[in-house]
Amino acid sequence: MSSTHFPFSAVVGQDDLRLALLLNAVSPAVGGVLVRGEKGTAKSTAVRALSALLPQVDVVPGCRFSCAPAAPDPSCPDGPHESGPGALRPARMVELPVGASEDRLVGALDIERALAEGVKAFEPGLLADAHRGILYVDEVNLLHDHLVDVLLDAAAMGASYVEREGVSVRHAARFLLVGTMNPEEGELRPQLLDRFGLTVEVAASREPAQRVEVVRRRLAYEDDPAGFATRWAGDEHEVRARVVAARALLPKVSLGDTALLQIAATCAGFEVDGMRADIVMARTATALAAWAGRTDVRKEDVRQAALLALPHRRRRNPFDAPGLDEDMLDRILDEFPDEDPEPEGPDDSGPEDDGPDGGPGGTPPQGDGSQDPDTPAETPETGEAPAEAPEAPQPAAQEAAGPEQAAVRAAEPFRTKMLSVPGLGEGASGRRSRARTAHGRTTGAQRPRGHLTKLHLAATIQAAAPHQKARGRDGRGLVIRKDDLRQATREGREGNLVLFVVDASGSMAARQRMSAVKGAVMSLLLDAYQRRDKVGLITFRGATAELALPPTSSVDAAAARLEQLPTGGRTPLAAGLLKAHEVLRIERLRDPSRRPLLVVVTDGRATSAGNVGGRTDSSPRELAGHSARLLQAGGVASVVVDCESGPVRLGLAGVLAQDLGGPSVTLDGLRADSLAGLVKNVRTAVASTASPHSSSNSNRRAA
Repeated sequence: MSSTHFPFSAVVGQDDLRLALLLNAVSPAVGGVLVRGEKGTAKSTAVRALSALLPQVDVVPGCRFSCAPAAPDPSCPDGPHESGPGALRPARMVELPVGASEDRLVGALDIERALAEGVKAFEPGLLADAHRGILYVDEVNLLHDHLVDVLLDAAAMGASYVEREGVSVRHAARFLLVGTMNPEEGELRPQLLDRFGLTVEVAASREPAQRVEVVRRRLAYEDDPAGFATRWAGDEHEVRARVVAARALLPKVSLGDTALLQIAATCAGFEVDGMRADIVMARTATALAAWAGRTDVRKEDVRQAALLALPHRRRRNPFDAPGLDEDMLDRILDEFPDEDPEPEGPDDSGPEDDGPDGGPGGTPPQGDGSQDPDTPAETPETGEAPAEAPEAPQPAAQEAAGPEQAAVRAAEPFRTKMLSVPGLGEGASGRRSRARTAHGRTTGAQRPRGHLTKLHLAATIQAAAPHQKARGRDGRGLVIRKDDLRQATREGREGNLVLFVVDASGSMAARQRMSAVKGAVMSLLLDAYQRRDKVGLITFRGATAELALPPTSSVDAAAARLEQLPTGGRTPLAAGLLKAHEVLRIERLRDPSRRPLLVVVTDGRATSAGNVGGRTDSSPRELAGHSARLLQAGGVASVVVDCESGPVRLGLAGVLAQDLGGPSVTLDGLRADSLAGLVKNVRTAVASTASPHSSSNSNRRAA
């Protein structure tokens, strides 16, 4: 069967991506591939082309769960299977859409028939389809948390379980997990990140000749997909044959003691967590040897395995860029001989002990990978202030002078207490504010709206019980009708839109002060990452307010923009608040179910009207108050982080907090160990100005 997918062998460049995919084709035990990169870099094209290179699978005829005839799954819902000849079919590549429901992923159980007839009427989902094949998740970082949990369980156990009110179905689900993502749209949860055996960073080539060849091949494919595939059929056959040969050779590959020591020392030297990295590296190195047609694992196999298996496991902070110090890797591997030692070799443990310490302890990723490329060069790793801006005049003098100050490094992040939006929302799954969700504690029951997903058994029985005599019940079982079914209502947590409005004016420009401010915002960004929020960043200085980062799931993008933030000029506080009002208005139209939390980071000064039109007769302070009350009238939950410092305090941030209808907290008070009662204050302050019934009323007023 000829495929109209773009041929795998016709992909230009992307050597690491193609190698990682082929290694998983040789040895599915490697654990899958995560492909990270900007849009338009052939991520999806290469993954979709991989299925054509996989050997065919032998399945039990008619089994919807792809059982192997030689060893059928004893718990298969279509079983038990009798022994007999199997049927060959191509390996499947199943795509999991980002917006898929849980029933579509794991399958759907007919609860009505299960209760009334005791029949396990089960419709398989995508996990069953992907068994013994590929499960591909495009934009895997945007996958809903509850689907991620299901994927984690299935990937770990090799099986899928469907449990619904005492009725359970289990079937095998072993698949090659491949995910693609654009890091600008947000990062993955650490638990899912670790489940991918290998990771690959891809980027578009900057070589003109290679870019020309990409365009030429793509246009030729789009003009005649079948003809293009035919022209590459010979190359595809060669790659497929090499995959089959490598699979056959794989059991004969020897992983010697030296290779195991190299793997262990590498993982220890880079301080990766747990033992999964060691196991993945061992399997990858073995697959590399088989792919090369060898039966022994060499140092170059271990080195390549480390480059593919370790970068995504070294992130200690969500804002750290994945990467591996190759010089340090070479130093560790050079401490071991190329061949297995003689019998006295195992006693030579000195180099192994020195390995993790051979390089500089805690070495950060290499220079151009440890921070955003646009970060000013004058900001060194030490965090010291650059020489060209040593002076730190008083805020009033700085603001009058108005020159732009170079960006400073953020202070060390710290753990913050949770800020939440009052009321009960219905937004995206997350971990911040209370919401009606598909998962969580059961709070009641209602008639299902559409397909029943979570049965409330007690409420269903109560609804059916009064009608049993009229329905002619004569046995032990209940007579259940569709109208009796009740959907369980559940309460969990949602993710919010956390919009930061940061004062970057001259009054904030004292270097230690701005470093502390950035550290506080970085801490709140880290908290937003952990709670699965969207974030946005507005800055105001001089005469304007700027949307530095439109609302996005990429918290690390917000951190990068914050690091680059310069300061200086006057303080157009009203402009910043009005910009926030505009952004929130647009976001309500785009994502009406996601509730916002406004975090204003300022000392409360307002010395410029900025680019605010209209009320030119008002002072900057009056304009700021009017803008704040406009946000309060819209029911926006707000928190003011008071950055004022020094022995004399004007208390302007507290006045702003009153106008916004939210609490004010100092930088020191933002820490988790000293922020007692802030969540309560947020709820109390906003609830006093918004409708007590639900937050949706506030959203309608703001719209």
